[in-house]
Amino acid sequence: MCGIAGYVTSNEGNDLSRFLRPLADAMRHRGPDDEGYFHEPGVGLAVRRLSIVDLVCGGQPISNEDGAIRIVFNGEIYNYIELRADLEKRGHRLSTRGDTETLRARNCCCWQEIGWEKSPSTTG
Repeated sequence: MCGIAGYVTSNEGNDLSRFLRPLADAMRHRGPDDEGYFHEPGVGLAVRRLSIVDLVCGGQPISNEDGAIRIVFNGEIYNYIELRADLEKRGHRLSTRGDTETLRARNCCCWQEIGWEKSPSTTG
């Protein structure tokens, strides 16, 4: 099981990013395969990854095309191949083969394009 940690603060002048690596180090046993970080004023994410799907390119956090949205995810989407095919049919190009980017694209793109009620369901 992966490890996810982070912070959100309303005091954007207080840089807390120095705490991300110690948080990730404390979770090393949760995800020995990879680690990832994201921080900007007011928010930080750290993830330790246990690789199951897309062992090489499945690093996290993953962002959308313009970098405005970040996602960290622990779990497995069983129907991500079908979801990915649907996204590609709609013209989206994903840069990894993993379920995390597929989930990000589904959540960011489908709800904007066709709404939640018409979006393909995730199984996992």
